Amino acid sequence: MNNEKILKEILLSTKTIASVGLSSNPEKESFGIVAYLKDQGYRILPVNPTATEILGEKAYPSLSAIPEKVDVVQIFRKPEDVPPVVDEAIKIGAKVVWMQAGIVNEEAAQAARAAGLKVVMDACMRTAHQRYIGPKRIQI
Repeated sequence: MNNEKILKEILLSTKTIASVGLSSNPEKESFGIVAYLKDQGYRILPVNPTATEILGEKAYPSLSAIPEKVDVVQIFRKPEDVPPVVDEAIKIGAKVVWMQAGIVNEEAAQAARAAGLKVVMDACMRTAHQRYIGPKRIQI
C-alpha cells in the first residue's frame, strides 16, 4: 500500500526522473503525465530505445546509458516487463522505483526493497503530485 507521507516525501525530494517506456506520442497517457512533471520543475530523462528525443529531452536507450544520477525510475511498462527495469534501477543507484497506475510486480518490488530502494506501485505520479504537492502557480 502506498503511504501518503512517503509519496509526499518522494515527490518533494526528487529532482531527476528517468521515465522508462515513455512514449513520444502526445496522444499517449505517459506523454501527458511526464509533460506535467516536467512543467513542475523535475528533470526528465526519457528512456525509450526507439526515440532520440521526447519532450525536448534527449532520450536514452536504457537506464545504464544515462550519464547522470537518477532519483526516481518511473515505469510505464507491462508488469511482466518490470523486473529487468528494476534490476537496472538497482545497478544505477536510483533511490526509488515508481510503477505507474495499473502496474504491479511484487517480485520486482521485493528485489528493489532488498537493495534499499523505495517502491511505489499502481500509482500515477502526476495524480500523486497534484494531490499532495499541487501544481506550481506560474508567475506572470
